[in-house]
Amino acid sequence: MTAASFTTSFETGDPTPISEPLDSEGVELALRVGGGPAHAPAAKTGVGFTGLRALNYTGTHRADGRGFVRHKLFAVDIPVTADTELSYVIFPELGGDLGYPATFVALDLALDDGTLLSDLGALDHLGFELSPAGQGAAKSLYPDQWNRRACRLGEIAAGRTVTAVLLGYDNPDGPAGFSGWIDDIAIRSVPARAATRPSEHVITTRGTHSSGGFSRGNTFPATAVPHGFNFWTPLTAAGELNWLYSWHQRNSERNLPALQAFSVSHQPSPWMGDRQTFHVMPSAAPGRPPAGLEERALEFSHDDEIARPHYYGVTFTGGVRAEIAPTDHAAMFRFTFPGPDASLVFDNRDCRGRLFLDTSRGVVTGYSDVRSGLSNGATRMFTHAEFDRPVIGGGRLWRWFGPRTTGHLRFAPAEHGETVVTMRIATSLISAEQARRNLELELPADTAFDDVVERAAGVWDDVLGTIEVDGATDDQLATLYGNLYRLFLYPNSIFENTGTAEAPVHRYASPVLRRRKPNTRARTGASIVDGRAYVNNGFWDTYRTVWPAYALLAPARCGELVNGFLRLAADGGWVPRWSSPGYANLMTGTSSDVAFADAYLKGVPGIDPHEAYRAALRNATVTPPHDAVGRKGIDRSIFIGYTPTSVHEGLSWALEGCVNDFGIANLAREIGAHEEAEYFLERARHYVHMFDERIGFFQGRNDDGTWRWSPDRYDPTMWGFDYTETNGWNTAFSVPHDGAGLATLHGGREALAAKLDEFFGTPETGTNPGSYNGIIHEMTEARDVRMGQYGHSNQPSHHIIHTYLHAGRPAAAQCKIREIMARGYSGSEIGQGYCGDEDNGEMSAWWLFNALGLYPLTVGSPYYVIGSPLFTKATVRLENGRTIVVEAPNNSAENVYVQALTVNSRPYTKTYLPHAMIAEGATLTFDMGPEPSDWGTDPAAAPPSVSPPGVRPSPLADVTLGATATGPDDVEIDFLFDDTTRSEVRFADGRVTIDIALTEPAAARFYTLTSGIAPNEDPRSWVLSGSTNGTQWTTVDRRNDENFLWRRQVRPFKVDSPVPCTHYRLELTGGQPPVTLAQIELLA
Repeated sequence: MTAASFTTSFETGDPTPISEPLDSEGVELALRVGGGPAHAPAAKTGVGFTGLRALNYTGTHRADGRGFVRHKLFAVDIPVTADTELSYVIFPELGGDLGYPATFVALDLALDDGTLLSDLGALDHLGFELSPAGQGAAKSLYPDQWNRRACRLGEIAAGRTVTAVLLGYDNPDGPAGFSGWIDDIAIRSVPARAATRPSEHVITTRGTHSSGGFSRGNTFPATAVPHGFNFWTPLTAAGELNWLYSWHQRNSERNLPALQAFSVSHQPSPWMGDRQTFHVMPSAAPGRPPAGLEERALEFSHDDEIARPHYYGVTFTGGVRAEIAPTDHAAMFRFTFPGPDASLVFDNRDCRGRLFLDTSRGVVTGYSDVRSGLSNGATRMFTHAEFDRPVIGGGRLWRWFGPRTTGHLRFAPAEHGETVVTMRIATSLISAEQARRNLELELPADTAFDDVVERAAGVWDDVLGTIEVDGATDDQLATLYGNLYRLFLYPNSIFENTGTAEAPVHRYASPVLRRRKPNTRARTGASIVDGRAYVNNGFWDTYRTVWPAYALLAPARCGELVNGFLRLAADGGWVPRWSSPGYANLMTGTSSDVAFADAYLKGVPGIDPHEAYRAALRNATVTPPHDAVGRKGIDRSIFIGYTPTSVHEGLSWALEGCVNDFGIANLAREIGAHEEAEYFLERARHYVHMFDERIGFFQGRNDDGTWRWSPDRYDPTMWGFDYTETNGWNTAFSVPHDGAGLATLHGGREALAAKLDEFFGTPETGTNPGSYNGIIHEMTEARDVRMGQYGHSNQPSHHIIHTYLHAGRPAAAQCKIREIMARGYSGSEIGQGYCGDEDNGEMSAWWLFNALGLYPLTVGSPYYVIGSPLFTKATVRLENGRTIVVEAPNNSAENVYVQALTVNSRPYTKTYLPHAMIAEGATLTFDMGPEPSDWGTDPAAAPPSVSPPGVRPSPLADVTLGATATGPDDVEIDFLFDDTTRSEVRFADGRVTIDIALTEPAAARFYTLTSGIAPNEDPRSWVLSGSTNGTQWTTVDRRNDENFLWRRQVRPFKVDSPVPCTHYRLELTGGQPPVTLAQIELLA
């Protein structure tokens, strides 16, 4: 009998598979219905995808080479219409076999004309061949994870009838054993989705099908406005501060997701943890509602959940519905109860806070001191909530930590039908009164819920509408607009309007200044500062793509954000390396240096370049007072040219320092600080000191200059030690600012290309943890990217593909870019969407740039390199009213190689573009083809570099090593040459002469002086002289009225006309005695 549809989840009452063998060669296959996978790092184990059971496939591929098998699962009779779709989920088990044999499996359909779906060239919704061999070859199925596959049957089989559902395995590489699970098979009509605005394409649960063991984004569904003060989110784990919402892993015993609360959140990353939280949960229980997390949890289906940036709504299985609409400092909740019992439970993660219930006025207030261990600088948060329905009861509720933060209100029921309760809630980091004012400013009492939704949607549409594309699939649109959402979600404002709507006065509770007063129940003890500051950013991640994306797509917004972080530098003296919200001692590099330089060099308005430079200069020249700010190891690295292994991950600190010094050099030049620009450009070449030519890799050096590993012990696949969250392979190309110099170190362009080919051809096994002493999630994620050592799952790899441009092989970059975009961002509809941590927009911004055919390879300079655009047409609407149009009319999944490019109708042969060429609007027209071309292969087409092609980088070095120095008889001056700021020499007299006899002649181009620890003891004026015999002296540099801004600051000074000398004399001629110096360098 003909049926319109077919579905099975292998549950009781569902159709039972018949498992009829059809054909096979060298493969044995067994099928059974069971309880689901036993190992799933990001999903619930022992269950199916949506139910308690799934179909297990287990097989043995005995043949050498190819083996195949096909079984009939179900006999059906389903006509194919224009909207008919096949869908299913599959969980291939890895089983330790890095040939991934379990991924060479797919469903197939038999049709009434004798053909198979796979005979018709069917493609899945990602564009990969929907056949067993095609799915395996695509490498798009993740092992040990649920993967959804769908195919629009109407496009290739309309008018035919499906007669059977088949399961096949077809692998060219045996022998092998394989196993996995199939669930939720459906053949049914699915009308094409009709989203009318960008915000409707966004799925905020994208990235939540994750855990600490395997990340597909490690996000949470934040309902918010762009860069908002608050996030509002559902919680599947209200007792935790890290993984707030889990798509699948925390499902209930019935394998349904369950919410334990809704919360205000300020979480920048699960690894950093949440802070300043406040929970609310609806309850339709009669009488006193339960307070325990498990007892009050409500189950739901993801089919009954809508998760958009501007709106979150869910209907629970019991009929209760909860909805959220955000503003900047506030939100409106709408709770719909199916009957007369309507309560709200208020709570927090723990007892760090207080809750106050005013049942007579229907007002809830309180404060929260909840914070994770890495929430450095987090201050007290105040809440104020009001309701539109009369309160008829309420009181304290007990949890394990007592009643301080837990209580409930009970609301009057509606006379008929459903009871609807609307809650308006606002927060403040200043005071309880300011929380009330924020509510009044943003959500006055007469505000309609739907109006809040529409306003927030309009704000997001303005941001998301920056990019429009032609020729995109639904999945690509979800990726495009989901990535833009993530990009503009962070960083976050912490300022509040303490004035009026008409005359705003912005102030904020500083997370980097010391608390001056105790907190009270009414007001924070934090220092309150005038201005607009921003927090929540890990610059080690975001400098690579996020900040360049702001500079291109939203320059005015970018300027506001830069200034917001410079406000923190004005408060606490330093820009945070990892703002959560204050100074967190995490990651390597002071990467705001290069990020802010990049923004200014690209014309971002509103930035004070001198303030940006001052912040960067402090990072780059001053020994910090503690490890949470500045550069680790700079007390020595600035003199010896590398950060030694005595500093944790010293090599990574050194290489990031080179990137940041490159940006500082360019910013210095732009503001006219030419002397320092030249000095920092020399320092940007210091990466050469960490390149071990014996092994062809960067590796750590000990304090005495020796290498950490001898060549026979070095293993580039080993993680940790010198390498932050990666290994030697992924650090081998960490010189994005000097690709020509890198090529020279490797032996030239061809040798660099060969090194890159070896990199992409050497599998990551995820089994060499090195100093991590165990497998971390980044290792298995990089393994499952399946592009050799390239781990797109983490930031250190993100620039490497584009390094091919410096090797004369742009086609190699083009195909790999398209491969990552095709399969590295899949699964948005089931909470995936990424192949690793999304990280404050960085993983998203990588995709956005490359979808446009561009990439900011040399951050800190006004250039983009050219890749392979994804769409037939993309239009970027710039703030200045102009547009960037990227056209590729013959673009396709096969045509990934650039054959030619025109910019504004003129042929363009370089592999990079100046920012100025597109910032005022431009049309880039790509001619794409299925085979590599010679476009961009000429050496002159390569992107700009610090070093000339073919010239080995040779930065200036200190020539005082081994020299003899003399000074006043009563002073031991050797400390001035011991390569550390931690020692210093104090001269009682303000006029001092120091003579330096070198071991061989040297023409010092620069010299540096380092201030001591005591204020007001710096030299102010001096003369540097040179001599060839130690008796006849010539002045080579003279300085007057100089000023050291900070303690232990290294200042460079250029010698305008350097000549070779064997002796140098430094005469301190001005300065209030005593005078202190920590170091002297002569750089030649």
